[in-house]
Amino acid sequence: MNRRWVGPRGLEIVPAVRAGQQVLRVRRYGRLVADCFSVEAVAMHVDLADLCEVVELAGRTSSHHR
Repeated sequence: MNRRWVGPRGLEIVPAVRAGQQVLRVRRYGRLVADCFSVEAVAMHVDLADLCEVVELAGRTSSHHR
């Protein structure tokens, strides 16, 4: 499952790999803002309390909704 967090004013944080290292990629309205090597670095761009994790729900099967 892919992880993703969204925040105010078009903010999105996704895990990524940069130069072989795991980073948290911060984007605003699809544009790269920063690749952060720690949660503390992400906090320089957004109040962490404003972030919501996007959870993808499993697809519904037709047998459950007849």
